Amino acid sequence: MLPSRTERSKAAKKKKQRKRTQKWITINMVLVLLVAGFMIAIRTGNMPWILSNNQDQADMVDNSDVSNSAPESNEQLTDDTEQDIADDKEQEATDDKEQDVDDKQQQGSEGQGQALDLSQGEERKQESVSTSQEEQDLINEPDQKLDDESNKSDEAKESAKEEELINTAAKESITMHFAGDVQFSGKVEDLLLKKGFDYPYQHLGSLFTNDDLTFINLETPVTTGGVAAQNKSFVYKSSPKALKSLAAAGVDVVNLANNHILDQGVKGLTDTLTHLKNNKLSYVGAGLNRKEAYSPVYYEKNGIKIALLGFTRVIPEASWRAEAGKPGVADAYNSTEAVKAIKQAHKKADLVIVMAHWGQERHTTPDENQKKLGYEFIDAGADLVIGGHPHVLQGLESYKGKWIAYSTGNFIFSRSATAETWKTAIFEATCQKDGKCGIKLLPYHAELAQPVPMNKKEGAALLREIQNRSFGAKISEDGTVSSIK
Repeated sequence: MLPSRTERSKAAKKKKQRKRTQKWITINMVLVLLVAGFMIAIRTGNMPWILSNNQDQADMVDNSDVSNSAPESNEQLTDDTEQDIADDKEQEATDDKEQDVDDKQQQGSEGQGQALDLSQGEERKQESVSTSQEEQDLINEPDQKLDDESNKSDEAKESAKEEELINTAAKESITMHFAGDVQFSGKVEDLLLKKGFDYPYQHLGSLFTNDDLTFINLETPVTTGGVAAQNKSFVYKSSPKALKSLAAAGVDVVNLANNHILDQGVKGLTDTLTHLKNNKLSYVGAGLNRKEAYSPVYYEKNGIKIALLGFTRVIPEASWRAEAGKPGVADAYNSTEAVKAIKQAHKKADLVIVMAHWGQERHTTPDENQKKLGYEFIDAGADLVIGGHPHVLQGLESYKGKWIAYSTGNFIFSRSATAETWKTAIFEATCQKDGKCGIKLLPYHAELAQPVPMNKKEGAALLREIQNRSFGAKISEDGTVSSIK
């Protein structure tokens, strides 16, 4: 335990008092010896020699005092200054001033013709310096501890601030996943009846359940009734049983604006809407009338309001269009209605996401209609555009700082003879409240009815392919997409 300030002050005073006592004893002894010398000289008759010799000694003492007085005074002044600084910190300035007066009086007495022992004076200086340093260390030690504690406290505060900023940033962003075309018909349904309707999601883990939103393209009517469409090469019809597992996997929203949702006629579409609602799955891109088909669905996550919309530029015939009082899809052959819907959503939401069904099947390069519509959607207020329908992966493009993913390929689908359709990816977007989004690709194999993660080598090869198909975009080894300016 460190001594208190009062104890340190008393100890210093006692030490200096002892020094003064020692000095007076020494002076008195010298005086006694001088008097004795004079008495002996008088009795022996050697007085003149003694006087002469004493004068020489006096001269030597005077010369010695002159040559050493300045350094001694400077060293003493330095010691006093250090002591004053220490005492100021201890709020004992008054006691130190009194002690300085005593020291100066003592120095005056010592300088009045007395011969000082130089070795004793040097020892006194060293002792004084040592004492001053010890006292200074005692004084500085608590201050150093306080400084250390203060530094630790500052570091803790800085760390807390950084953590708060990170948490704030996390709260003000959302993570979403987008996947390609999904249907549970034909060979897919046959396999699911054997393996179970949760079979497609066995390799996804918690990817969709731990994010904020998952948005896919549901390219099939979900119904047990309806009438199959005529003059089509592929007509789909999926069991309502599939939707329970789809929702359990973490899918939140489905896009119905595509060229298969009316494969079982209007009855098939209205049944689909009912089954989706029963499984608490939201939908966009189709509805009981034109207004519903073009309307967005809104979510609020982490303080961010998100609007999601869906449009198609691929329908087999004009009768599939939603009209006033007539069920159908939100088409974008004429983009006016779609652009209007995006603008209105942009006024209400912080983030606007559009899923577009467009392009040509099995083409790895977007056509002019895709690019034109993608630009129009962003100009209208979309922050991210996700495309589908070609059944193969196409590249990405950053337009005015907003990403367009031209095609996400298949996700849960049948398996064709075209090898390009066997490759897919999950598109992960992390978006801020100001509409800025970062994109990351997660490579998968599109096996029959089931997406399976690629290994590192396969994934790297696929990412390079997508980068080569992209426009002004670079894709890193971990799938992170960045724009090349």
